[in-house]
Amino acid sequence: MPFTRISLPAHRIDRWQAVISATLQEALISTFSVPEEDCFQLFEPVSRSQRVINPTYLCEKKDSEQNCLRSEDFLLFHITGGKPRNTAQKQAFYQNLVGQLHHKLGISPADVMIVISFTQPEDWSFSHGEMFSIT
Repeated sequence: MPFTRISLPAHRIDRWQAVISATLQEALISTFSVPEEDCFQLFEPVSRSQRVINPTYLCEKKDSEQNCLRSEDFLLFHITGGKPRNTAQKQAFYQNLVGQLHHKLGISPADVMIVISFTQPEDWSFSHGEMFSIT
């Protein structure tokens, strides 16, 4: 039951939104055991003046082909999940999502930041003011 906020450059929303949405959902299904119909995403287009992003912080160059600088195409995925995942699942998800975004849209791996937070079932109400429970 993840909920994802995706901040992306406003000038890219029309061209990228549908592909990012589908790619994110595919990665969640294949690496996070998320049911296909469990899709909750909020896209937040952000102008250049609204973003303050260090272009090199913790962005290590891995080989001569990878660019280390973040560009104007920087994306932020903030995922809130209800069921914790282990380190291997998280790493697989990161690699899958970043690799597919690069393959499908040409987005540099340096331009993708992912933050995952986990909650308890009682922290969710999907509708009607009723607390979610696993029972």
